[in-house]
Amino acid sequence: MELDAALAQIQLQTHLHCSPRLDLAQGSAKFEMKNETKKTTEAQLLDLLKKVLPKATHDAQLAGKIYQAIELELKAKARGSAFDKFCAKVELPDLEPKSIEEVKTQLAASFGQGDVTLKPNRKDKTLAVEVSLTDGTQFSGEIKVNPNAGVEASEEQEITLKFVPFPVCLPGDKELVWLLGKRENLSAEEGGIALTKAETEFWASKTGQKLLRDRVERSFPEFIARVPAGMLNELGLKRHYKTPEPIKPLRPLKKN
Repeated sequence: MELDAALAQIQLQTHLHCSPRLDLAQGSAKFEMKNETKKTTEAQLLDLLKKVLPKATHDAQLAGKIYQAIELELKAKARGSAFDKFCAKVELPDLEPKSIEEVKTQLAASFGQGDVTLKPNRKDKTLAVEVSLTDGTQFSGEIKVNPNAGVEASEEQEITLKFVPFPVCLPGDKELVWLLGKRENLSAEEGGIALTKAETEFWASKTGQKLLRDRVERSFPEFIARVPAGMLNELGLKRHYKTPEPIKPLRPLKKN
């Protein structure tokens, strides 16, 4: 009852203090903001919760549990959405062992150390996919064979997959620049929010915690050198962008 009351008060205070609408019920979270892309929705929701929860309840332990439950639900929802998109868009020209192995490799790169099971159905020309993660989460789906996969790519997909330069630096040393890449539909500010989220999640992961126990410094250079490419890609980021062209010295115009 106390948890339900706290959630109800969160909804009321959020409606009064900001334009987005926040609905929290049955362990799920929906967050809508005008003129904001879906890329930053989760980060803004969690940031909003940090401000609203202390106003909704004075029980710090209860507030922490609510925040943690919503954060876990958002992560699970994001991974489920990523899995569904993968099954819908992955290229599978046939059910030959080589093609199936390529799908398995892509799944392993996207979902880390989870167990991947693939079962081809040659009659229906489909590939059943099951992924079991180490935290007990399971995903299942189906990939349809498309003989034209990789041959016909729509213009819209090409634009969505395009990366643009995203150079970043630390406040204390602006001359040291990392040439990252970001999706072109992300602004520089949104890219920064996504990068901060990736760094936070990386150090909180099992890999990050092990590195900290091994006395690896918790710093941005260490993070960007060790973070899995899949974690960055899910947030619309890329570790390395193509090296820029060398600077071309221009010849001065001759004065008449």
